[in-house]
Amino acid sequence: MTSLQQSRPVGELLRGWRQRRGLSQMDLALRAEVSTRHVSFLETGRSHPSRDMLLHLAEELDVPLRERNGLLVAAGFAPVYAERSLDDPALRATREAVELVLAGHEPYPALAVDRHWTLVTANRAVGVLLADLDPAMLQPPLNVLRLSLHPAGLAPRIENLRQWRDHVLTRLGRQVDVSADATLAALLEELRGYPVPEERAAPKERDFAGVVVPLRVRTSLGLLSLFSTTTVFGTPVDITLAELAIESFFPADPDTAEVLRRAASERSRQDT
Repeated sequence: MTSLQQSRPVGELLRGWRQRRGLSQMDLALRAEVSTRHVSFLETGRSHPSRDMLLHLAEELDVPLRERNGLLVAAGFAPVYAERSLDDPALRATREAVELVLAGHEPYPALAVDRHWTLVTANRAVGVLLADLDPAMLQPPLNVLRLSLHPAGLAPRIENLRQWRDHVLTRLGRQVDVSADATLAALLEELRGYPVPEERAAPKERDFAGVVVPLRVRTSLGLLSLFSTTTVFGTPVDITLAELAIESFFPADPDTAEVLRRAASERSRQDT
């Protein structure tokens, strides 16, 4: 929660989240099963929300857990959602689950990131993508979107850089719209300021018909073509878990699958 949020009345914050979601007062009232007048009074400060009503409205507005705590504090209530480190004993089971998912995804790359796209952990297959990069780019905290588009990062190796850049910026822009996160907004502006790649001829390989955007990146193993999926925890009540995402990459063609399988087999032989 920013200092600006702390200084704003809770009604103003509620109105901001309602408008961000593209809802009218009547829309929110119908969703929350309260009167439109009550929503109006809460937003203007004529009525003060109870703790339960505030949490109910935040749920209907899909307000992130971190910002729900901010709403509670603005209304004079104590926060209800904890924020623990992944090293906290209380999160041991979930931390082990994340590592299990990442390890189980090998021989394909997978990584876990926080809400700002800072790398939390990754499986060994991710090393294929990061090999021989400038060590300065790999110093923690490592932001994976910055690494992807930075001229000293992966950008020079990405064959479809313009397409991948558009995909990353669009995705991050949507995340900023949904979360109202100032750090993500600053990251978006930073990434937009990176050099725009020249248009290249479209590859003559598999056409995904706009369903997914592949990452076509040159590595020491050759050209890899990958697409990704995102996994999040379904019902988190801890801020850290709510903001954790697992990005899993899959081969977009048989050649990439075979190359990654061979690389994993070689790593296994070296370990024995």
